[in-house]
Amino acid sequence: MPTVGSLVYIMVELAIALLAILGNMLVCWAVWLNSNLQNVTNYFVVSLAAADIAVGVLAIPFAITISTGFCAACHGCLFIACFVLVLTQSSIFSLLAIAIDRYIAIRIPLRYNGLVTGTRAKGVIAVCWVLSFAIGLTPMLGWNNCHHWGEGENQSQGCGEGQVACLFEDVVPMNYMVYYNFFACVLVPLLLMLGVYLRIFLAARRQLKQMETQPLPGERARSTLQKEVHAAKSLAIIVGLFALCWLPLHIINCFTFFCPECPHAPLWLMYPAIILSHFNSVVNPFIYAYRIREFRHTFHKIIRSHILRRQEPFKAGGTSARALAAHGSDAEQGRGPFSFWLEEPLTLGDECMCRETLLEASSCRGLREGSPGWSSMRSSRKVWHPRRWTHHAGRACTRPGPRHQGILAG
Repeated sequence: MPTVGSLVYIMVELAIALLAILGNMLVCWAVWLNSNLQNVTNYFVVSLAAADIAVGVLAIPFAITISTGFCAACHGCLFIACFVLVLTQSSIFSLLAIAIDRYIAIRIPLRYNGLVTGTRAKGVIAVCWVLSFAIGLTPMLGWNNCHHWGEGENQSQGCGEGQVACLFEDVVPMNYMVYYNFFACVLVPLLLMLGVYLRIFLAARRQLKQMETQPLPGERARSTLQKEVHAAKSLAIIVGLFALCWLPLHIINCFTFFCPECPHAPLWLMYPAIILSHFNSVVNPFIYAYRIREFRHTFHKIIRSHILRRQEPFKAGGTSARALAAHGSDAEQGRGPFSFWLEEPLTLGDECMCRETLLEASSCRGLREGSPGWSSMRSSRKVWHPRRWTHHAGRACTRPGPRHQGILAG
């Protein structure tokens, strides 16, 4: 008979599962609908959201099931216990990939479009998921406690032959959880992300100081860099929340492993730690909505138009300059036209913002109508549609410099 505490735990877990599914489906929906959000960084964001959806659909129901101690065969119980580790590892790899992506965007922006392409990002995501399954399901290959299950224990708990009450610590060895899962696969990537974001902010501060000493610093270039820094801060917050949500459970595992003579962690401590780790799958959409304007506006459009059924034309939430800065994968790789929604006519400064990067934008803005660069830019083909503008890739401004990478404007 389940206790009151276990019933409360199950109800809270079900609520978290529902919120995780709905919130992260909204993130994927927003990226799919709004071309401004279809950039390389958000490929990793969608991968992170997919892992969080899987937490709500599979991992939390598995956790609830295993908390009941149902009778199961060893390897069936082991798979259920390990599946959440796969999703945790995928989230960590996605966060690390986002950190590296933002570091390249700010540290070496002129090489960003050559190094970071949509095809490469999708390949990295595929590798991350394969590694996540390999790491999370390692106990299935033999690093487990199945050989310790005795017949007497099975019979004492009312389970049939070859079965036992399925509990996490009975099948997953704690040395795997502490040394391999926590120290090697969680703590090391978190420390790497800490170092990457520290270098991002130092590089951004150095670039801002360089802009202050230039004769024509270029407010638009400064604004672009500030938006990159704002995006990096938002993503660093997500990393911090991930650590905050998962560290308590790993710390409990460390106490259990390094102090076997200590009393076992009581349920009133274990349940909140498990709930907090799963709650991490809920918080990311709220961070996107609070910190990133393009996500916030797109969420609002989706809720009004598709959920509340209030008809209104869909358009990007930001200004035309921000719409230009965040474009799709085709434009990133120079294969064809890219499209976005505009709220105001395109200006020369916006075109320069699209085609140049950071410090170069200020020199591009020095062009005036009638100059050779302006004539070259005018030669680019533009097709106007109601509320929509398509730009076909061509030369622009003073020279065909690389287009700026997509930014998470906020």
